[in-house]
Parts: sequence; structure tokens; C-alpha cells
Amino acid sequence: MFKLLVVEDDLNTRKLMCAVLKQHGFETYSAEDGLSALQLMERQHIDLVVLDLMMPNMDGYELTRQLRLSWENLPILMVTAKQKPEDKRKGFLVGTDDYMTKPVDEEEMVLRIKALLRRAKIASDRQLEVGHVILDYDALTVSREDTVITLPQKEFYLLYKLLSYPNIIFTRMQLMDEIWGMDTETDNHTLNVHINRLRDRFRDWREFEIITVRGLGYKAVRKT
Repeated sequence: MFKLLVVEDDLNTRKLMCAVLKQHGFETYSAEDGLSALQLMERQHIDLVVLDLMMPNMDGYELTRQLRLSWENLPILMVTAKQKPEDKRKGFLVGTDDYMTKPVDEEEMVLRIKALLRRAKIASDRQLEVGHVILDYDALTVSREDTVITLPQKEFYLLYKLLSYPNIIFTRMQLMDEIWGMDTETDNHTLNVHINRLRDRFRDWREFEIITVRGLGYKAVRKT
């Protein structure tokens, strides 16, 4: 059973989130602020942290920074009422893995948590399996039966990212920030070229497909 820590200063919200997560089979722990969360983390193994942004004593940004110092690969989901793009960018810059705005859709939160946990396992194994297809992170290869394709680095990372979160829509900005870096001058054209190359390479592969979501970005669909 995965152990989740909910860090939220509002008591009712904290209790509700824990109740929802327990209903989906998670073991939950809670803390009212960042300082309490760090103290709990020192004595209890935690698989994933859900944290609020605006909290007394230590806000979500600083808590995320502190968590990254000692738990580099710990999945973190930031939940906040702040909806401005610069707030989200700051959250990703300090180290959060995902970001949701309040009011939170409970079903979506659970789906995102499951995706983060799956990604953490994939990162640990450094391999991703999609049906009979295997993506090897270290070798930058995509293999199926007797076929092995070595991809350019950016193409591989892009495909790996999309397939790690099947059916999750990523905006063009999210993909460019993560694959090329937030300070890159890469534009939509470069991303589109890489997406089209991946589609051409794997056009006849039945296990997955990269879908364009008009006006939003891209998602990968597993077919097996």
C-alpha cells in the first residue's frame, strides 16, 4: 500500500483529501504546514506528497525545495488556489512534479497521483513497457520483438514522457519546458517537427499513438 502525505493548513480540506485517498486504497498521513511535514518525513517513509501552496510557517514552494534536498525522486503534487502561469512555472522550477488548481476535482487528483506513482516506478526501473514495446531510458532505444530503434535524445525523452502518462494532455509549453528546458528558445515548430518524426517512425506500431488535442497540446494513447 502506498503511503501518501497530505500537507494542508485547512483542517476540513486536509480531512477530505485524506478520506478520498483512503477510499482509493492509499495509506494517508497529514501535516498542517511545511515544518510539520518535514518532521514527519524524518521518521516515516512516504511514497508521494500532496501539498498546498499557501501555508503558515513554510509555504509550498519552500517545502518543495526542502524535500528535493533530501528526497530527490519523491513524487510531489502541488495543489493551490493560485492559477497564474507564473505561479505554475515557479512550482515546477522549485521541483514539483505536477500542479493542480483549486477547487480540486477528486477523480482527477487520484488519476494524477496514480500517474506520478507509476512514473516514479518507471524512473526507478528506467524502463517503460507498453504492450510488447520496451523503452530503455539509458540506451534511448524503443524495441519490439526483433526490432530495436535508437532515437535521438530529445525524441526519446518526448516519447517517454508522453507514454509515461497515457491519456494525459500536455500543453506545448509543458513539453518544451521539460524536454528542452525553461530557458530554451525552442518554439512550437521544433516541437511539432519532433512529434511528426515520432509519428512517422512508429506509424505502423499498433501499441500506441500520439494524438493532437486541438488548442491544447498532445497526448499518447496506449492501444494494448
